[in-house]
Amino acid sequence: MIIERLQLTNYRNYESLNLEFSPQINVLIGENAQGKTNILESIYVLAMAKSHRTSNDKELIRWETDYGKIKGEIKNRYGKIPLELLVTKKGKKGKVNHIEQLKLTNYIGQINVVMFAPEDLNIVKGNPQVRRRFIDMEIGQISPVYLHELLNFQKLLKQRNQLLKNYQGKPKIDEVLFDIYTEQYIQSAVQIIRKRFEFVDLLQEWAEKIHSGISQGIEKLKIKYLTTKGIEKDWTANEIATYLAEKFTQVKEKEMERGLTLIGPHRDDLQFFVNDYDVQTYGSQGQQRTTALSLKLAEIELIKQETGEAPILLLDDVLSELDDFRQSHLLNTIQEEVQTFVTTTSVDGIHHETIQHAKLFHVKQGKVEI
Repeated sequence: MIIERLQLTNYRNYESLNLEFSPQINVLIGENAQGKTNILESIYVLAMAKSHRTSNDKELIRWETDYGKIKGEIKNRYGKIPLELLVTKKGKKGKVNHIEQLKLTNYIGQINVVMFAPEDLNIVKGNPQVRRRFIDMEIGQISPVYLHELLNFQKLLKQRNQLLKNYQGKPKIDEVLFDIYTEQYIQSAVQIIRKRFEFVDLLQEWAEKIHSGISQGIEKLKIKYLTTKGIEKDWTANEIATYLAEKFTQVKEKEMERGLTLIGPHRDDLQFFVNDYDVQTYGSQGQQRTTALSLKLAEIELIKQETGEAPILLLDDVLSELDDFRQSHLLNTIQEEVQTFVTTTSVDGIHHETIQHAKLFHVKQGKVEI
């Protein structure tokens, strides 16, 4: 899968931009704050209908304009697909093959992308929210059904929290309504939990091999999915639902006191172990970076396995964050197989032959020269 052409209108600092890309390596060179990352971000937004940098869509629209537009010509094994995403201050609309999609969940999944930026090191050492987002974004790319269920879960969580807040501190709650909300919430939570268990198993399969290769066989990576304590990955949907119902009975008073839902996928986490030691707590910076790199390379292999095509790889100023060995391992992995976009202030310190044969784009003050 590749993106052959990208057109931007009123996107970030670009009034108008039209670029054709190499099917292999594309390097965007320029000083900081010139617009390199904006181009990578636009490809990510075209794929995911959301930014990896901000949750405020208005920031994507060029200053003093009413809308931003991203158009891309995608080529996959079935042929070419024109995609378009319109971003306005009221929301987003996506088109596939010039046909507007009624829901963005129907639009997402036309392109698969893997983004690796310096902040992705926080997958290992950041807070649980970062790791939940990582899981959800990756499963969402390969499973539109999961994305739909996740949106449903978030809606049900919001409704249940609002009900708890309304009755916070009061002696009684509307039991019938509360039970209905809880039952619906549990059914949705079960779907999320089971899909996450499945995804982490697949991720483990690839990441363990890759990590072993980067560490030259010295280290063994294990990934553990942390959900509501007591739930096992081999449980059936009914077993998980029954268990969650029991747990909710136990925490009902606490939830009413705090006005919050205290159990569920919104509190899940991932834990990483290298040679049985928790990397987040005890790992060196090198081990944390190797773990993050292994996860990103595993994403590529997992998407290839699930979709039959390699995703597009976006490397935002990440090569400078990796030492020569990890840098070489990354570039060896993608060589001639994965269309890759790299942002950097200079290619002088990158000696790998893959970069030497790349198509170069020089970015300065929102203008791009080849």
